[in-house]
Amino acid sequence: MIRTDALDRLPVRDAVPALMSALDSEGTAVLCAPPGTGKTTLVPLALAGLVGGGPARRVVVAEPRRIAARAAARRMAWLLGEKVGESVGFTVRGERSVGPRTRVEVVTTGVLLQRLQRDQEVSGVDTVVLDECHERHLDADTTAAFLLDVRGALRPDLRLVAASATTDASGWARLLGGAPVIEAAGTSYPVDVVWAPPSRVVRPPQGTRVDPVLLTHVASVVRRALTEREGDVLCFLPGVGEIARVAGQLAGTEGVEILQVHGRAPAAVQDAVLAGGSGRRVVLTTSVAESSLTVPGVRVVVDSGLAREPRMDHARGLGSLTTVRASRATGRQRAGRAGRQAPGAVYRCWTAAEHERLPGFPAPEIKVADLTAFALQAAVWGDPQATGLALLDAPPGGAMAAARSVLTAIGAVHTDSGRVTDRGLRMARLGLHPRLGRALLDGAAELGARRAAEVVALLSEEPPRDYGDDLTAAWREARRGVDGYGARWRQEVRRLTAAVGDAEAGPSGRGGSGGAGRPRSSGRGGEGDAGLAHSTGPVGEGDAGPGRSSGPAGGVGDGQAVRWSGQGGAGDGGPGRGGDAADAAGGLVVALAFPERLARERAEGDYRMVSGTRAELGGASALRGVPWLAVAVADRPAGAGHARVRLAAVVDEDIARRAAGSLHGEGEEVAWTDGDLVARRVERLGAVELVVRPLARPAPALVREALVEGLRREGLGLLRWDRDAMGLRERLAFLHRTVGGGWPDVSDEALTARAHEWLEPELGRARGRAHLARIDAGRALTRLLPWASGEAARLDSLAPERIQVPSGSRVRVDYSDAERPVLAVKLQEMFGLARTPEVAGVPVLVHLLSPAGRPAAVTGDLASFWAEGYRAVRAELRGRYPKHPWPEDPTAAPPTRHTSARARGRDAAGPRG
Repeated sequence: MIRTDALDRLPVRDAVPALMSALDSEGTAVLCAPPGTGKTTLVPLALAGLVGGGPARRVVVAEPRRIAARAAARRMAWLLGEKVGESVGFTVRGERSVGPRTRVEVVTTGVLLQRLQRDQEVSGVDTVVLDECHERHLDADTTAAFLLDVRGALRPDLRLVAASATTDASGWARLLGGAPVIEAAGTSYPVDVVWAPPSRVVRPPQGTRVDPVLLTHVASVVRRALTEREGDVLCFLPGVGEIARVAGQLAGTEGVEILQVHGRAPAAVQDAVLAGGSGRRVVLTTSVAESSLTVPGVRVVVDSGLAREPRMDHARGLGSLTTVRASRATGRQRAGRAGRQAPGAVYRCWTAAEHERLPGFPAPEIKVADLTAFALQAAVWGDPQATGLALLDAPPGGAMAAARSVLTAIGAVHTDSGRVTDRGLRMARLGLHPRLGRALLDGAAELGARRAAEVVALLSEEPPRDYGDDLTAAWREARRGVDGYGARWRQEVRRLTAAVGDAEAGPSGRGGSGGAGRPRSSGRGGEGDAGLAHSTGPVGEGDAGPGRSSGPAGGVGDGQAVRWSGQGGAGDGGPGRGGDAADAAGGLVVALAFPERLARERAEGDYRMVSGTRAELGGASALRGVPWLAVAVADRPAGAGHARVRLAAVVDEDIARRAAGSLHGEGEEVAWTDGDLVARRVERLGAVELVVRPLARPAPALVREALVEGLRREGLGLLRWDRDAMGLRERLAFLHRTVGGGWPDVSDEALTARAHEWLEPELGRARGRAHLARIDAGRALTRLLPWASGEAARLDSLAPERIQVPSGSRVRVDYSDAERPVLAVKLQEMFGLARTPEVAGVPVLVHLLSPAGRPAAVTGDLASFWAEGYRAVRAELRGRYPKHPWPEDPTAAPPTRHTSARARGRDAAGPRG
């Protein structure tokens, strides 16, 4: 029996007629309805004609999460007075409940994406509802683009609804071709906002780390809410670790049941939370409870203000989740959970002023996540560049290039055109990230489908942290199956094992022809909802290290399998360190998925990945001391330049060589290392050196380049610079500044850039630092003089090394001053000279010295000095140096280098008195 009373209480009912009219006229619509209005439950039933009359239609509702899909289906079935699987059913990865009478099917967007690739016409479906499209998950955006493509080319009758509480309505309306925007009235239950910021300073989140001070504060706000408000409390936290920590702090709260809801929780636990309880409850949850479901009894929301989003570190080839401040739209979604059944309140753990500075919407995954799976889906669809897809945000060019490099390396797309290969089609059918699909297909060929599926299932959903970082040990723990993860793992193993058989049956159709001839296939397995932004964060390009350029995550290439002769499985003995079959099998599969994450030990617990990224094991890791690892999961600690290993398998060098075969190379390497030239013959796997031998006769060209690199790093001081060489360089610098023309730039950068020109042949004969130190830099510099034009002959006239002053002395000119040359000379030697000396038309700066050689005056205008400054200098120095001449008129006095007595010369021998 239909629960009419419950349906009549849903505010969205008033917007249903307008929505129906919009779909009848335009075929598309954007539905904006606040949380709790019934857009997820009443609207699909109305569209299918199950309530309110109207023609019978088949409706597919796409939800971003499995928990939301199951909950929505059960709620709709309850409203109809039926069981799930009758008029309303659902399909999520590994679980399906539909029947012959099903007219509304709730699926995850990942499941719908797989179906679209198999059946582009969406046969038998009249309407698709994309729910919670504001969350901007990558697979949801991709599904929307494919559906719009289908509507335009194959099914103009297919009706599309983009529905959300906080979406960018205008953007979606444009994307859907000018679709009408239907707005539903909000819930009649008000939600009070309580600002509850921490009293202590909280450090901002870094990576996945959240300041414990904030978590303690969240727990205290939950306790406060329990005392101030009635009803259950729903508390939003960024991740499973934070949920566990707050749960521990709340443990023992009298009369309150503490529950935890997240994507890893068993379905039975999730369903129990959504079924309600008799006592008072605190439900700690991640973002899975933001949308499309009602937690019965909740009247209060406590919002930590944090969320987790995927990020791709292309520089190090590491994908991960990072903690960010939740957007204002997310905050509205969370707050709406408190007012779905009665008036409520939201306690926000930040200030009102901070709230205004938050981003309006979450970052679209297409902008920040790894795009390898998206690029494969686009290639299978027939648009390898994704330029023809209707997307709210275009994929970044760099991320797409990295994704295509990976797909090319694993043989999923053709190198020249980017179109999907038969192998790529098989990968796409698996419902896995392409890397894991490659590992499953190639691993199954070597180990058997079941064993490969068991390891890939570990990689598709990271095991709990308490399983440790040894993949083989985690494999055994999952096989024992004593927790919720083990149950989900076994379910995924069954799905993947069946999917391998379906995939190996081979794709049908025309493969990657694209356009209207997109590939079509059928099969019973492989329908998964792994999503396009996979949490394992596949590697892109890494730090290539010396001897190779950074490039795609290669491995075995286009479908070339890695031969493995190991026997046994995860149950065969303990985690061996030198050939155990379980280690070898796990290591092989991980290496197939992430060949550039193969890592060799440099010191205990310290590894170098093939990609060039440094990786460290935890201090208590059982893997310490293992020579080679295949790293399955790694992240980068906040502020660190290296990766931290979260999950890895033991592998031997032989498997490493074969799994990363395209990254293997051997050649001569001559480099400036640790302050000197080092010549070696190196066999390497990417950035990992396998065998190193000294090189007796390195190629001269490599030697020259290495020596120039040494000059670039350590400076031209590696050469021999005596006084004459430095003087020549300063004179040339002066002429370059003042005269220009062919006079060379002798700055460090310019000389290093032209090293091959002015340091030959000396550079060709050098073999290291000691040889460089013997090169006469002054003699070498003369090669840069403008000999061809004849200007070189004018060097001494334009910028003389010395100038003859009135006393007859030849005084060295100092050209080191960037402004003008300096002439430092004793004052008495300049008597009688009225004009300031010039070089290349530039007056020198005269430093007039005392008889003791100390500075007495500085002038750029001698005439002015004699007229105005000399008198003061004379008054100060004549008493200190009485034996030296201090005439009243220096312009008429003879210049001298001597005292007054010696200056009289021969007169000293004449008669006295």
